[in-house]
Amino acid sequence: MMKQRFGRSTRSIYLGLVSLSLALHLLLALFCLSILQTSCVLPPSSSSSSSSSSNPNTETQHLQSTYRSSSISSASSSSEELPTIPENEERHKPNAPTTPPKEEGSFKQLIRVVEGIHKVKGRSKVDALFEHPLYNLPRPELLEDDWLLRVKTNGHDAKGVGRGEEGDDPSNSNSQWSASSEEEGFDKVTWTRDGETHPPWLRFHLGISRWELYNRKDPHLAQLTHYLATQRILGAVQKSGGTQLKLLISFPNHGQALLKPMKQSRDEETDVNLFYFSDFERHNAEISAFHLDRLLGFNRIPPVVGRLINVITDIKEITTDKKLSRTFYTSPAGNVCFYGQCEIYCTTEHPVCGRPHVLEVSLAAMLPDLTLAPRRSWRSPWRRSYSRIKLAQWEKDPAYCDTVKQTPPYNHGTRLVDLIDMAVLDFLMGNMDRHHYETFEKFGNETFLLHLDNGRAFGRHSQDEPTILAPLQQCCRIRRSTLLRLRLLSLPGFRLSDVMRESLVGDPLAGHAPLLSEAHLSALDRRLATVLHTVHTCQNQHKDVIYNDLEGYDED
Repeated sequence: MMKQRFGRSTRSIYLGLVSLSLALHLLLALFCLSILQTSCVLPPSSSSSSSSSSNPNTETQHLQSTYRSSSISSASSSSEELPTIPENEERHKPNAPTTPPKEEGSFKQLIRVVEGIHKVKGRSKVDALFEHPLYNLPRPELLEDDWLLRVKTNGHDAKGVGRGEEGDDPSNSNSQWSASSEEEGFDKVTWTRDGETHPPWLRFHLGISRWELYNRKDPHLAQLTHYLATQRILGAVQKSGGTQLKLLISFPNHGQALLKPMKQSRDEETDVNLFYFSDFERHNAEISAFHLDRLLGFNRIPPVVGRLINVITDIKEITTDKKLSRTFYTSPAGNVCFYGQCEIYCTTEHPVCGRPHVLEVSLAAMLPDLTLAPRRSWRSPWRRSYSRIKLAQWEKDPAYCDTVKQTPPYNHGTRLVDLIDMAVLDFLMGNMDRHHYETFEKFGNETFLLHLDNGRAFGRHSQDEPTILAPLQQCCRIRRSTLLRLRLLSLPGFRLSDVMRESLVGDPLAGHAPLLSEAHLSALDRRLATVLHTVHTCQNQHKDVIYNDLEGYDED
């Protein structure tokens, strides 16, 4: 009897618990359903944009029509978010893009429209940024001489690739490619004038123009970054020059990449007692610099990706560089290390080590060979002295820019504002090591600046270096398009740290660890505010501040 009573009471308890569980699950389901229904309700739209936000299929058309009916300017109606820009600006030089007629509207209204579309559709901030009209401005029509390299069009030269200039011998190009294809380990060359037969690195080279290194909308750009991250490594030799170790990587289809290895932790901040020229180069700085340059709309840094390699199979066993191979050793911790040969940081005290043989690296797409596309190196007018005690001339003379403005090539064209673009980029990422820059000789002085060698960027997040902004502070000149993009990236909907974080997630190494710490991302927003404040100060002191490369978008 006792057992029967005990069994009945136990069953009653179990049934009670089951009923209670079902009731709780039912309440939870009703609560979740109410949340889902609430989240699906679209926010109310204004009368001016209700038609576009209520129908997602027409949002793109609405954005385009808004773009056509809005002008990008610094009118007083947008003074709450955008500092006032003087009306008497220098007009754009020749080659200015043709623009639609001026109509009513403002930059502030245009930003609100795009932000509204972004909120409704829930797209990524990077996608929304690149769909903004400021990143889709009309471009000047590219002529034949505006391309760095072209595929030969001679009827008897089906495979030759060259500069396409008069006087080139197509037979020479043909024989060179045939000889290269016969080298051991390389893929057989079957390229024709058809672009679909070209490997990603060649498409990148053929896409270089007078005004940018690559077109952000080029679908082949994603193929290039995937190629750099996955292609089998055929050879590795040390690249000569410089104070730190870097390798030249070869791929089976004749492509090459510049490798910079991981030498310190990503979160390790530069010692405050180190001079800028004593700092280590960072592989994640090269990757992050490419993303930042792209988000600023410059497109002047060659594509860079992160990658994990095997120190033994991807370098030691395949290198033909005897000097490099002699520097390999196994550390007391069992890690495979090497140090190569260079001016300063290639010693056993500064080794590159795997864990135990896996190594993080950055791989940057190589530019065309100098025999095909010669480049000119220019000494920066704001180059540092690289001395522990001596100051550079610009550090001692507040009116230094007046001298620069009278010196070719800074006395005409866009070279000065190009240099200030580069200074803004360097300040945002804390790069003090910009002693030279390069341009392609073919384009003369009417071209963009190459933003190469960014390994010493993103070293400190807790400290800003205001002297990097000296070109902007002393010259008080900036491109209108650059300024408007910087203002856009300061708004909550397109905050620079947010789009940078999202952009870096796409890199292969991001799954291993964040490429930039949150402290570095926050520093980007802080430094962006400093740049905008500097421009605002210039506007209060000078009238002629903005270089107007957006002629036709003003309301005045």
